[in-house]
Amino acid sequence: MTMSSASPENVYLDNNATTRCDPDVVAAMLPFFTEQFGNASSMHAFGAEVGNAIGTARRALADLLGAEFDHEIVYTGGGTEADSTAILSALETQTGRNEIVTSAVEHPAVLTLVAHLEKTGRAKVHVIPVDAKGRLDMDAYRKALSERTAIVSIMWANNETGTIFPVEKLAEMAHGVGALFHTDAVQAVGKIPMDLKSTQIDMLSLSGHKLHGPKGIGALYVRKGVRLRPLIRGGHQERGRRAGTENAPAIIGLGKAAALAAAHMAEEQTRVKALRDRLEKGLLQRISHSFVTGDVDNRLPNTCNIAFEYIEGEAILLLMNREGIAASSGSACTSGSLEPSHVLRAMNVPYTAAHGAIRFSFSRENGDADVDRVIEAMPPIIERLRDMSPFWREREVRTAAFNPTYA
Repeated sequence: MTMSSASPENVYLDNNATTRCDPDVVAAMLPFFTEQFGNASSMHAFGAEVGNAIGTARRALADLLGAEFDHEIVYTGGGTEADSTAILSALETQTGRNEIVTSAVEHPAVLTLVAHLEKTGRAKVHVIPVDAKGRLDMDAYRKALSERTAIVSIMWANNETGTIFPVEKLAEMAHGVGALFHTDAVQAVGKIPMDLKSTQIDMLSLSGHKLHGPKGIGALYVRKGVRLRPLIRGGHQERGRRAGTENAPAIIGLGKAAALAAAHMAEEQTRVKALRDRLEKGLLQRISHSFVTGDVDNRLPNTCNIAFEYIEGEAILLLMNREGIAASSGSACTSGSLEPSHVLRAMNVPYTAAHGAIRFSFSRENGDADVDRVIEAMPPIIERLRDMSPFWREREVRTAAFNPTYA
């Protein structure tokens, strides 16, 4: 049964930031806080019961990813930990190699880490540019690969625009020079089909709260045969690859979320995509000087990033919030200076548009009423802000100067 994200007064379209934990996921987790509370590492029946449940959850996640073996799944505290584990492990295990290849539009979980590694002299980093649609510069990527490359880390799909990268091909190219390939698939898992066993991807990161699972749980897929150095050392949990008592309730929740995502995959590709497309068409028809960013022909089915020219994204979000509509902006306020998203800057989106970019991200819990509400509310919001914008007034003056009949 499809649910609207909220009442007519409230619409949630920020699912790339986080999703609501599915009620069935919550129900699956609850017994592991109370009745089934044993430590999975214990030898008695209490522990074995929990250990068996974790095994079932691990299989469900492996199935969603198309992994061949259950033990290729290593649980982590989230996507960021999984990213760090993959990259730092590669630098340790790839003897004689100290270079990292990544893209200019990665999540800060990757970009901040590799910048730190370069600053401290632990690695040389090649940051590959993208074109105006956010697509990777394949020539630059090819040239950056060498016998010195320890690991390539390139996201499966961009969190702001939804643009999908050809990670299967990129992995093959990385293997051509003997490098490992890792992909941050936090936004892609559960939204598009995956069959990792048929690829050369060595490692993949994911996070539970992006697919209607709980926060504080993630996983790193590690292809069989790939050496892994643990980021967190201590006990023998996760086959010695990630120490610490298993977060059983969250692991069970992630397993249930994975099973539900697999069951709803076709819906993501059809109904959810249709909602996204209808919203996009409705807003572009009603609001002038707006356009979609990213690769509209190759993106996640749930993601739409629209740039509204001559106004600030933060102001748009503020007025949207007053209307009960939740979305997000790529802009970030740093030291009082509003800067456009690093993703849109890398795509060379003009500043007059990048400042006003808004990301709408759907989930299977959204419905037609949500789209109708946003299409109704957005035009007056944009009109109000443009009336107050000096950039918009300047544009009107320039237009009138070139066209005396301009209204």
